[in-house]
Amino acid sequence: MTDFDPYTQKGSSQSQGSTASNLRDQVADAGAEVRQRAGDALRASTDLARDKFKEAADQAMEVAEGAADRFRDKAEAQQRSGADFVSRFAGNIRQAAHAFETDAPFAARGINSAADYVQGAAGKVREGTFRDLVEGATDFARRQPAAFLGLSVLAGFAAVRFLKASGKESSSSRSEDAS
Repeated sequence: MTDFDPYTQKGSSQSQGSTASNLRDQVADAGAEVRQRAGDALRASTDLARDKFKEAADQAMEVAEGAADRFRDKAEAQQRSGADFVSRFAGNIRQAAHAFETDAPFAARGINSAADYVQGAAGKVREGTFRDLVEGATDFARRQPAAFLGLSVLAGFAAVRFLKASGKESSSSRSEDAS
């Protein structure tokens, strides 16, 4: 007969088929393992990145809170200083009203009314918000425009005096520091 045996061919074909199937299974298993390891590595790096981002966000929040606290402290100190200045200004207005009591009592009453308003504003500056102060000033300007105008002029003069006095103090302290 011939060298060709259909049974041998068939057996060899089955052997090759099972080897190919076995090789396919091994490749599929290796691919699944690689996917599993890649997924695990991705989850681990994502968790690590999330933790690092959370740490950075927490540190940024702490820095921001510290800066906000320092800003709030400085703003409160400035607010108290401004309230003290406005209160002293109200006292000066009252002294000016006393000068008008004998010659122009109606002017003295208006100036005293303005001093009362300024004293109230000092309290609002000390205890309230900037918005409260602006609303109060607007209301006062509507009710007593002449007094508001007079106060504005007096406030301007007082601010100029204050700035000049502050300039002299800072220049004299600079010259003392240079000595």
